[in-house]
Amino acid sequence: MLDGDAERFGAQRNVLGEKLIDCSLRPMTGFFRTGCCETGPMDAGAHVVCTEVTAEFLAFSKSRGNDLSTPVPAFGFPGLQPGDRWCLCAARWREALDAGMAPRVVLAATHERALEYVTLEDLKRHALDLS
Repeated sequence: MLDGDAERFGAQRNVLGEKLIDCSLRPMTGFFRTGCCETGPMDAGAHVVCTEVTAEFLAFSKSRGNDLSTPVPAFGFPGLQPGDRWCLCAARWREALDAGMAPRVVLAATHERALEYVTLEDLKRHALDLS
């Protein structure tokens, strides 16, 4: 996140109404590449769902024109491997959900803006962090 953005955007909350926690530092994720699924006005794609990607999801995403597994060194993108956590666009997660290919999510690291695209119940059914 750029200097001052946290103050401009206010406290970032997760889908449970709590403080948003980091999704992944390796690989570094998030629209602002802070490791957190923070969002703001510049994030038109709503990169707010913290997922743990699978080989099946990566293949699905690639088939839909969003190749997340191929490294893009020019953008500092290492390419994702199964098991990596990544802040995914909420609309892409919804698309995967509708196709039966949704990856698991970390609710504590998923921004509340995700609820503009999917229900909390859908997210909970795919949650890694519910006991």
